[in-house]
Amino acid sequence: MDRITLTGVTAVGHHGVFDFERREGQPFVVDAVLHLDFAKAAESDDVRDTAHYGEVAQRITEWISGEPLNLIEALAVRIADSLLSEFRLEAVDITVHKPQAPIEVPFGDVAVSVHRARNDARLDTAGQDNRERPAQGEAA
Repeated sequence: MDRITLTGVTAVGHHGVFDFERREGQPFVVDAVLHLDFAKAAESDDVRDTAHYGEVAQRITEWISGEPLNLIEALAVRIADSLLSEFRLEAVDITVHKPQAPIEVPFGDVAVSVHRARNDARLDTAGQDNRERPAQGEAA
């Protein structure tokens, strides 16, 4: 499977279990590995036949800066499920970094990672079953 790797997508979010995290916000950094077949895009040389990484980055920042969640695990899963439902992807790996997490000992980073594949995805971000939904750009 071919891959697009997008690293370091950064935005301020208000995720966390503590009141001050939700009130003040902090930077979150997301890395995404998009798994898809490049054959059609390579033949057509048309961005519509691949996952437009600029649009993917925009969606990731919308999730980071959107509705606050308690856990970065929840954020990672929501991003992964959203990208699978919105783009022509077979699978996605998402890592969410929280470099300013409120940890009382010195640390370099804290991150969670999830892998989701189209055949594993059960629900999209609106709670709809997406197993039968066509990928972006495909006819219904």
